[in-house]
Amino acid sequence: MTTLPNRPGTALLVVDVQVDVVGGTHARDAVVANIATLVERARKADVPVVWVQHSDEGLVKGSDDWQIVPELKPDEGEPLIHKNYGDSFEDTTLEAVLSDLGVGRLIVAGAETDACIRSTLHGAFVRGYDTILVGDAHTAWDKTDRGAPPVEQVIAHTNLYWSRQAAPGRTGGTVDTADVDFRGAAGRE
Repeated sequence: MTTLPNRPGTALLVVDVQVDVVGGTHARDAVVANIATLVERARKADVPVVWVQHSDEGLVKGSDDWQIVPELKPDEGEPLIHKNYGDSFEDTTLEAVLSDLGVGRLIVAGAETDACIRSTLHGAFVRGYDTILVGDAHTAWDKTDRGAPPVEQVIAHTNLYWSRQAAPGRTGGTVDTADVDFRGAAGRE
């Protein structure tokens, strides 16, 4: 139902699953394992996997902490988008890459739930993408010392409100890893 014409394809968007970004996050190992499962299933279904990698003054491009976690490895030829803002579309080549791939539907996983994931979900949705959040494949740091709710609540709330996203001509939604359906998305599963 995307509002983007002639873009029936789906892509898996893996956001900021980097050493420093996910180190010490809630359920880190389970989330990374779920993302690895999604990456494997997307590749088998011939669905593009698009990687996003953040950098800023605290996360220096090229440093060990900036690297994608060792459990995940982008294949040669899979797009890698470098960003400096929360929204993966902001001042990046992501839109051009997705357009070239004919993608109008995104399945989103990664970190951090209350920052780059939320920004990217909204950025995609307002740009016309159907945008699905994988509810058990995103995570965040504990920010209760700054007045935020516990991480489990941040994740649950994000899953809840995104499960009800809708707008003319496009949909949002939340599914768990086991329920992600890549069939009909651009390949087979």
